[in-house]
Amino acid sequence: MSYTFIARFKVFPDKKAAFIKAARQMEDAVRDREPGAIHYKFHRLDEPDAFAVIESFADEAAEQTHRQSDHFAALAPALIDCIDGTWTREHLHPLED
Repeated sequence: MSYTFIARFKVFPDKKAAFIKAARQMEDAVRDREPGAIHYKFHRLDEPDAFAVIESFADEAAEQTHRQSDHFAALAPALIDCIDGTWTREHLHPLED
């Protein structure tokens, strides 16, 4: 079963450009280097300066591989530096048959 979640957060207005740049770099790295990643995409939300990332991995081990990757170590600090302290993460579960 896939391991999927959505994280929502707001970024500092003056760091929005830096956030978007780092987010795009992370999307590219995940797509190119993580075969266990099913979906990894940042989105703007309706609220000003609000964003979300939807992440789906083949399993929890693939998500741990993501968190231990060189590109995560290089890019996560830049992303975190842009977030204003608001952050929520919700796991998404498939509907039961």
